[in-house]
Amino acid sequence: MAGELTHLDEHGRARMVDVGDKPATERRARARAVVRLSPETARLIAAGEAPKGDVLAVARIAGIQAAKRTSELIPLCHPLALTYAGVEASVDADAGEVVLVAEARTTGPTGVEMEALTAAAVAALTVYDMVKAVQRGAEITQVTLLEKAGGRSGEWRRET
Repeated sequence: MAGELTHLDEHGRARMVDVGDKPATERRARARAVVRLSPETARLIAAGEAPKGDVLAVARIAGIQAAKRTSELIPLCHPLALTYAGVEASVDADAGEVVLVAEARTTGPTGVEMEALTAAAVAALTVYDMVKAVQRGAEITQVTLLEKAGGRSGEWRRET
């Protein structure tokens, strides 16, 4: 990564980057979070039988809400008019994993990576919250950007 630090002003103070001169382009990002838990707890989630209700449905909604409010949580993020935010969830009961994949899209002068990452993280935290009465040892093991598209830097995909 080359160039100067863009979140610092001439006095070294943190600032929000001015994106006013950047062209509005279509932008998209996907991020993943993984929650590891016991196979028994994963089976409860998959069957929709967790004590607090439908874990995956609540996690998806929480992730969407989080994407919409990212600029309130991350201090130097720009508020964005999202055109789409979604979270898909899958359960591998034998492996004891819940995988949450969040996607965010907008047309604007700045990217949506933070919105996708925030959605995935909050969806994972919601899974944890909804199963903690059954299993205190659940663990969020990964929150990572999978891909992004749009803007000056174009497309990027995580190599697997």
